[in-house]
Amino acid sequence: MKKRENIQHKYLPEFIYGGIDGSVTTFAIVSGVMGASLAPVIVLILGFANLFADGFSMAISNYLSTISENELNKNNKYNAKKTASATFAAFIIVGFIPLLSFVLAAITKSEFLIRNQFIYSIILTGLAFLFIGWFKGKITKKNEIKSSLQTLLIGGTAAFVSFFVGYFIKMLIG
Repeated sequence: MKKRENIQHKYLPEFIYGGIDGSVTTFAIVSGVMGASLAPVIVLILGFANLFADGFSMAISNYLSTISENELNKNNKYNAKKTASATFAAFIIVGFIPLLSFVLAAITKSEFLIRNQFIYSIILTGLAFLFIGWFKGKITKKNEIKSSLQTLLIGGTAAFVSFFVGYFIKMLIG
């Protein structure tokens, strides 16, 4: 039982890393599109393109990094395929959260969801930032609340910047 628990914990940092990046980058795309006042379908197109392309890129980077680290330090026992898989899975799972309200609005055609899909995306993503930040704190043995708030601040700042870049470009090209 102890060995299985160690294996699960061994790849948890990759899961945290992928989850944070997946939620931050996907939500930044959502925010930029909404800042530019583009159609919600653009959120879905760019959001899913980011989800899979950036998730794949991160997984491959993690894979290559792990191989290099293992070659430099023969004591490392990290399985490059497992680290890459953990990163990719987390990126997709947590990175999907900012898109969830847009997907549900598109499927259900609910007027209420359609009008509030960005607000729900903000709320759900904020909760995801807090949750993944808490786990980051737990893994790094740091204060979980501080880590949660830090992750929320970083993700929120990225979204804020992206929203206003979208808004600014929309104003420029009007």
